[in-house]
Amino acid sequence: MQTIQVVLDEELLRAADRAARRVRVNRSALIREALRRHLERMRTQELERREREGYRKHPDTGEEAHLWASVAAWPED
Repeated sequence: MQTIQVVLDEELLRAADRAARRVRVNRSALIREALRRHLERMRTQELERREREGYRKHPDTGEEAHLWASVAAWPED
């Protein structure tokens, strides 16, 4: 791991320290996990954006859904 310097305002730093104590991790672990989750959300949002763009460029005709429905095995009630 590398050590970096991050500038936080006082209020954000206090909130981070309170959160770290609450979940019983140190400040660095809290920030690492928050950054991992944020980056994952950004990745998911980008994939969703690309999927929406793909559907916008090539809208579903309904025929594809009909083809899947004809081969799907639905459980009996």
